[in-house]
Amino acid sequence: MEARRWIGTPYRHQASIMGAGTDCLGLVRGVWRGLIGAEPESPPAYTEDWSEASGKEELLSAAERWLCRKEISSNDLGDVILFRMRQTGVAKHLGLTSNRDGIATFIHSYTDHGVIETAFSAPWQRKVVARFAFPQGVN
Repeated sequence: MEARRWIGTPYRHQASIMGAGTDCLGLVRGVWRGLIGAEPESPPAYTEDWSEASGKEELLSAAERWLCRKEISSNDLGDVILFRMRQTGVAKHLGLTSNRDGIATFIHSYTDHGVIETAFSAPWQRKVVARFAFPQGVN
């Protein structure tokens, strides 16, 4: 799985370079490049709190432009999942679904941790607001 190659990359806000640094969006961008090729658009500069002040769903809107929406209950490996970290906040975290030894996991870049594989536990599952596949059936 392309995302697994990024594990261990340190967290760096707005970066997307395997081994050097990435944030959660940079991880998905890097996986896109590895699977599909050139990115369809460059992300604008963004703060770590994303669009919380404006309340605009910038990350969700970008995902809807370039990825293929799926049912949240889908269970396919390699799906991109968006999280709302606070119930009343905007979607501002991304990960890619995975599996380790039969246990559902996801790979994401997390502040102070870098790219890690985390159990897709009930607390994380409750935060998911959308699920997407890469276009053209690429997972």
